[in-house]
Amino acid sequence: MLAAGGDEFKILFETKTDQTPIQSSISVANGHLFIRTAQNLYCIGKPSDEAGGDAFVWPGASWDEATPEQMGMDANVLQKARDYALTGAGSGCVTRHGRLVIQWGDQKQRYDLKSSTKAIGVTAVGLALKDGKMKSLQDPAKKYHPSLGVPPESNAGTGWLDKITLFHLATQTAGFDKSGGYTELLFEPGTKWSYSDGGPNWLAECVTLAYGQDLNTLMFEHVFGPIGISPSDLTWRSNSYRPKQIDGVARREFGSGINANVQAMARIGYLYLRQGRWRDEQIIPASFVDMARTVPAAIKGLPGVRTETYFNASDHYGLLWWNNADATMANVPKDTYWSWGLYDSLTVVIPSLDIVAARAGKSLNKQRNSAYTSIEPFIEPIALSVKEKSQ
Repeated sequence: MLAAGGDEFKILFETKTDQTPIQSSISVANGHLFIRTAQNLYCIGKPSDEAGGDAFVWPGASWDEATPEQMGMDANVLQKARDYALTGAGSGCVTRHGRLVIQWGDQKQRYDLKSSTKAIGVTAVGLALKDGKMKSLQDPAKKYHPSLGVPPESNAGTGWLDKITLFHLATQTAGFDKSGGYTELLFEPGTKWSYSDGGPNWLAECVTLAYGQDLNTLMFEHVFGPIGISPSDLTWRSNSYRPKQIDGVARREFGSGINANVQAMARIGYLYLRQGRWRDEQIIPASFVDMARTVPAAIKGLPGVRTETYFNASDHYGLLWWNNADATMANVPKDTYWSWGLYDSLTVVIPSLDIVAARAGKSLNKQRNSAYTSIEPFIEPIALSVKEKSQ
């Protein structure tokens, strides 16, 4: 199928592997050829020094700017996303093909991102896998943290602690209760899905012990700094639920704790959009990004705990990132994924449309649950703003 609109045209086609259709596309926008496969986005165009030796556009101290129309987007539709976001005040921005197309609010103001910290924090796991500090997500978590899960002492009597893997901690299937402190295990690892701050916080400690280094220092040296995020853009408070140190090193959280501005959020989203690469450096493995943004087969369809709040979360959750894999949002591409915290801090990545969006402020979701209906009026117009008309 050929689709065209504005300064962009796209060819959509399907291939089949073992009778499974895989949609791919070829598009041209802003003088560049983009080839999207199931796993990657490739850009072919005239290299430039500003693009870091390739055809992708990389932000320097600031993003290059373009109008929505120049990026093949309908400004009127895009503004619906901004207007909805502003019902909760705050700030936001949207980029396409690496260029800023719309922004609102104070771009320098830091917001408490709450559980969006999970998606940012899990990046440290990808770094540990790349650096060889962690061998595999299937490793027992106690390999890195011998006292994992204790306190409370009652967890030791379950016989489940030795079964918990890094994968369980990263997918909300380890079994820990909700609180970020020392919580009880609710079920055998891998048998249910239960949203938790405590599980991700154990994961943060595993990474801390694997490196023997404060995660804040580690991430600024190897992730935040290289992608242009400074301490004035992002701060990571010390642990609010457990002792401030572990083995003499500052103890951070994945459950919450990061304050950041939307520009920093967008840069993190762009790192993921570019499959963990920034200019000529592979900061985290592309394979890790693929795991983070998709639903692992091992958790898909698992029964949930507190389904009145989290519904069918196991059908659209990756490695501490939410996603639209089950098409809960019918008008949003299924490859869309995002960080999501209380007060609806969102870093949205849409690989098939080459879009990153960020938003933070006050709550859009007055029910404080994981119903996508509260964030759909923000994400859907961003996706629908891309001009593609069947020919």
